[in-house]
Amino acid sequence: MSSKTPKILIYSHDSFGLGHLRRCRAIAQSLVGDFDTLSVLILSGSPIIGSFEFRSRVDFVRIPGVIKLRNGEYTPLSLHINIDHTLAIRSSIIEHTAKVFEPDIFIVDKEPLGLRGEVVGTLEALKDTKTRLVLGLRDVMDDPKVLRDEWDRKNVYPALKSLYDEIWVYGPEDICDPLEGLELPDGVMKKLRYTGYLRRELPKAAAEQPAPTPFGEEPYILVTPGGGGDGVEMVDWVMRAYEARQRPLFPALIVLGPFMPAAAAAQFSERAEHLRDVEIIRFTPQIEPYLANATAIVGMGGYNTFCEILSFDKPTLMVPRVIPRREQAIRAERAEQSGLLKVLPIDRYPDADLMADALSELPRTPPPSEAGVENLLGGLGVITTRVGEIFDEQLSEDDRKLVNF
Repeated sequence: MSSKTPKILIYSHDSFGLGHLRRCRAIAQSLVGDFDTLSVLILSGSPIIGSFEFRSRVDFVRIPGVIKLRNGEYTPLSLHINIDHTLAIRSSIIEHTAKVFEPDIFIVDKEPLGLRGEVVGTLEALKDTKTRLVLGLRDVMDDPKVLRDEWDRKNVYPALKSLYDEIWVYGPEDICDPLEGLELPDGVMKKLRYTGYLRRELPKAAAEQPAPTPFGEEPYILVTPGGGGDGVEMVDWVMRAYEARQRPLFPALIVLGPFMPAAAAAQFSERAEHLRDVEIIRFTPQIEPYLANATAIVGMGGYNTFCEILSFDKPTLMVPRVIPRREQAIRAERAEQSGLLKVLPIDRYPDADLMADALSELPRTPPPSEAGVENLLGGLGVITTRVGEIFDEQLSEDDRKLVNF
């Protein structure tokens, strides 16, 4: 490892939901554990990024938040200024931070150009420097036709060809291909590197504490809609099953998520008061202990929940959303085909008996490890290896420059 202090900058565009932030945080936390002098800075519009704990040498810059409306347009989350002004501020902060921080590696999460192109200026400014430019993609982006139309409209392909040095796919090659059906420019495929999924572990502080026991010694099913913003139907469906059940069910702990609409969260809490074996938690930034101690999991199928399901090896029922993206449904379908979990399509909502049957069978469902799929969770190790190679390449380049000088 080089004697200089290496730096990585990670950009996470999203202001709503937990997916992008938690993926970037997992990568950052892992890398500073593997490189003793590495510093990682995360650029994020998440309004709750300050709720999470970060390891030493990981920090964040909070840029003004925006949210996506149902019509697909964006609006400022808090500021009373128009969206163009907000995006101009975000873009300026991103570019200025990158120029001052001078990262060895700049990782852009999911959106190749950033939100409405806000990261293009930064990519162009860093292109002729020593910084390695990396696009990080989850295992599934969307339905291939929808993604193709979106990237055509945004004119993404020139950036893939001319700006990015590498494209990392955070999944194994043989389950999902996020670029399936796309006609990529020459040379782009050579930039692809499939890492495998990103393993999740108990935080050190949580591992030293007693395991949570929300129902005493009774086993329980953990129900998690992720950030919760689009999880109302799934949670309602689970609660209907407990309210109308005709057979015993394991107790359910439901973590609503920080973006669950307040009215829905209040209603769910009130309904849970009438159910002796359903408990509600509004939000916890450390969900891992509850996952580790659960008997089984019900989730919607977002990327992070899927990584947790694999990592903690729990029997799982997925209820994936299909709007506004089919990403979760595609991931759930491929996972079920591989024998990793069971799926209950959201179009069967609100059949309470169907959900009750699925919940009753869930604890007896085999965990993902019994599917025999190999090399699922090697993502963080692959990323560490590649980051080390990049640092060594940059060090060798600096040495050559010194010799030539």
